[in-house]
Amino acid sequence: MTGEAERVMALTTTENDIVRENEDSELALAPYAARSSESRGRTHAVSPDLYRTEYQRDRDRIIHCVAFRKLEYKTQVYVIHEGDYYRTRLTHTLEVAQIARTLAGKLGLNVDLTETIALSHDLGHTPFGHSGEAALQKLLADRGGFEHNRQSLRVIELLEQRYHDIPGLNLTWEVREGIAKHTTAYDTPGETSYDPHLRPTLEAQVCDLADEIAYNHHDLDDALELGMLEVEQLREMEWLWEIFSREQSRHPEDAEPKFVRYRAIGHMMGEAIGDVLTYSAKLLAQNDIASVDAVREFPERLMRFSPEMHARQGELKRFLLANVYHHPHVVRMQTKAERFVTRLFNLHRETPTQLPLEFQARIGADGLDQVIVDYISGMTDTQCMDEYIMAFEPTMRRRNTL
Repeated sequence: MTGEAERVMALTTTENDIVRENEDSELALAPYAARSSESRGRTHAVSPDLYRTEYQRDRDRIIHCVAFRKLEYKTQVYVIHEGDYYRTRLTHTLEVAQIARTLAGKLGLNVDLTETIALSHDLGHTPFGHSGEAALQKLLADRGGFEHNRQSLRVIELLEQRYHDIPGLNLTWEVREGIAKHTTAYDTPGETSYDPHLRPTLEAQVCDLADEIAYNHHDLDDALELGMLEVEQLREMEWLWEIFSREQSRHPEDAEPKFVRYRAIGHMMGEAIGDVLTYSAKLLAQNDIASVDAVREFPERLMRFSPEMHARQGELKRFLLANVYHHPHVVRMQTKAERFVTRLFNLHRETPTQLPLEFQARIGADGLDQVIVDYISGMTDTQCMDEYIMAFEPTMRRRNTL
């Protein structure tokens, strides 16, 4: 055997060993967890990675893509120029991933798949949060509407351009399904090619709950910090006031209110996470769930809050809707944001030649409205405001006085 042949043989053996090691690392997972070695694969086949499982590769592709970086400058509730403290779409995403990892790890689920779905669930979100989404929904009401889950799927399957010969990020089927079926009070999956009668993996279900836990609690935190809410208003929710009162009693009288708030909200989140773990584990055991197929065929989602915690979270949502999301400060910015998006959309519909050339080139294949949606939903808050100013505001020119 030649030296080159020996080198190739050694390398091949090493590759096989490492791939086998990656698969063996998933043996400790619960029987109902999704394993990357059992994935339905990618649209375009690729060779196994030496050092990472398939879901780890997907996670890394998400982290390095353009759409993920743009989340830093997209609104969660408060636009980015409000200040540095408040959550952006990126920090929200990271908090969702952190909660989801905790839940998945404790339940014996695939943490890598869970984290990947969590990191990618908002990639298709518009600038200015749900205000931008609402504007596009109205504009496209008679043409199927707009739904950011569907747009997130479009981002990873088509719009991200990372390879010269294939579109999108070429992620595994399970990640794409998790994005397509992402469901919360503010996320309703539209029609997709993924069977709506089958439940998504437990990893995807965990992400949905982590999303709710994250935004319920960090929106409360941000509103208190901004002064849109006063702590006294929390008396409306007896259980929540009890938590804040208890934390207040544990702090010296001269302690800054923010420390009480941090501990109280942390305690709230801990209770919600513990409730999901306890109640979901109970459901899995009671229904003898022992495979991914059993998860998919179960008539209901198995990752759930207990009835009591579900009621609490619903009460908190209603409180935030009445006192935060409909606060004049937020509504004022929401109104402006809808105007920005609506006028830009109509401008490009009337004059498509103002679109960047790379977007104009896709009009024949995708249709004008879809191309405009891709363009606007891919903007950051800052880019959308700049585009609006350039399109509709007069510019100041220095006069030539010579």
